[in-house]
Amino acid sequence: MSGGKPYHDGVSATRSQSKRDIAAELWRAVLALSMSQRPRFFHALQAFNLTAGDFRALTALDPDVPRPMRALAQAWECDASNATWIVDRLEERGFVERRAVPGDRRVKAIVLTPLGMKTKGELFEQLHEPPADVLALDRSTLLEIRDALAKLPASLSGAAFPPSHTE
Repeated sequence: MSGGKPYHDGVSATRSQSKRDIAAELWRAVLALSMSQRPRFFHALQAFNLTAGDFRALTALDPDVPRPMRALAQAWECDASNATWIVDRLEERGFVERRAVPGDRRVKAIVLTPLGMKTKGELFEQLHEPPADVLALDRSTLLEIRDALAKLPASLSGAAFPPSHTE
């Protein structure tokens, strides 16, 4: 998608496209949009001195639900030593703490600390701030796009991504 122009040459072309072709066109546009925001995302992480791994950890952790290291490594699809390294970094900064699991003192569960929750909240507040180009769209277009995206299945909706404070 270049210059915001559609891949097709108008309504008649859209009517002749197969459902699969339209889905592929849509997906290319979504992917292009997502990839165009990578610098913005990494700038936000840099402002908090966080890595992408740190981000993934903060997203998955909660102060009220301890998660064993093994479960974190599985969720993050990484080696246990890598999960340990991420947790060590976050623990050094006071964002997480290790707690003993009742019934098995060998297992440590990880929870967010109040500082971790505060940092996570501030980071997501920054990430949820719409870019100027989105704010520049008229209200009708914003509603149309929002409502269309709401129709996506849960597996594509980003439901695992923490909601903004305004939701």
